[in-house]
Amino acid sequence: MTVPMLMMPPPRVRTQFADWPFALKSIVGFWCFYALTVVIRAFLGSDPWTTLQNKLIVVGIGVLITGLIYAAISIFANRSSIRRKAIIAGVSSAIASVVMGGTLVMIEDMMHESKEQFRFQAREGFTVVEQGNQIRIERTAQEPLVLTMPKVRELDWMKRVRYALDIAVTWLFFYIGWSAFYLAYQAQSEALGVQRRLADAESAAQAAQVRALRYQVNPHFLFNTLNSLSSLVMTGRTDRAETMLLALSTFFRTSLSLDPSADVSLEEEIDLQRLYLDIEMARFPDRLTVEIDVPKDLEQARLPALLLQPIVENAIKYGVSKSRKAVIVRIAARRLADNRMALEISNRLKHGGKDELPAATHEGTGLGLANVCQRLDARWGNRASCRYGPMSGGGYKVSLTMPVETDGRD
Repeated sequence: MTVPMLMMPPPRVRTQFADWPFALKSIVGFWCFYALTVVIRAFLGSDPWTTLQNKLIVVGIGVLITGLIYAAISIFANRSSIRRKAIIAGVSSAIASVVMGGTLVMIEDMMHESKEQFRFQAREGFTVVEQGNQIRIERTAQEPLVLTMPKVRELDWMKRVRYALDIAVTWLFFYIGWSAFYLAYQAQSEALGVQRRLADAESAAQAAQVRALRYQVNPHFLFNTLNSLSSLVMTGRTDRAETMLLALSTFFRTSLSLDPSADVSLEEEIDLQRLYLDIEMARFPDRLTVEIDVPKDLEQARLPALLLQPIVENAIKYGVSKSRKAVIVRIAARRLADNRMALEISNRLKHGGKDELPAATHEGTGLGLANVCQRLDARWGNRASCRYGPMSGGGYKVSLTMPVETDGRD
């Protein structure tokens, strides 16, 4: 039987400016933090509103320039490595800081002159008062000396360049700080994306394995059941063959309607095994007794569909069909610690007797217990176990342990 391939969706290609909401939030967040420090500083002085007006212009220019850095990274390094993005970000930050310094020099006349005064005592005994571009030196018994500092635009071009570069160095670290934060976010997003894709691939591979193992069960069961049916027909027991055919059709209608990759409740799984055991009891009416013990609180526990089928088949094949005495096939469930449960399938002589039943191995088609153990491992990994062997009092037992899950959750 061909197992359908699970097609993985292609990874999403990252388009330019795809993360603009985060970039905008981070830019605004960085500059709001800067504005907060400015506000605190402004209200420590005597003319806070002038300071805030001037800094508001700086913040507006800064937000615009930081947005241009983001645009440069998105345009020139959209699908590149983090290393290339870091280089683009570094170059962009350097250019942005120079632009910031030059812009602040050019808009000097747009800045409002602060009325705040700074007074300090010089070592020579003079009192120096600084306000805006003026410096007043108050001297004892003399008229104060007032000095008016030239504006930047009044300096020669070399001094203007040096002044702009001094400002640029200050802002360079701010732009590099934002760029580092943004690139760290991108690196984390890419790492999480890789993890998600790996998890999706692993989940798809696991689902494919579970589906393939599940598809092996039906041919295996059909092979054994047709052998039993052939035996009844050849021995002339047509009434039992008819009963078995009806039970077989019911079993296959039920089992084939199940989603191969889905789980069923333990109650549903036991009902499926009852249908199969009804088929075998039609074949061995005098030699097969069935006992089922499942607590109410475990009936809704989830497990792979037809997980018990190969084990119950082995219990019949190596216990009932190869013995002339009455055999009890028992299916029991019990709760364990750590929210786990054990499912035990065993066969033993009804009236006792040690070592008189052949061991239930996984010979024949190569499925049987191997299939069950592989399905458990594919479904739960090391949280489940599969053990089997002869019992001390005679007979054979298979014990499966697995987490108790209801509706797919522990």
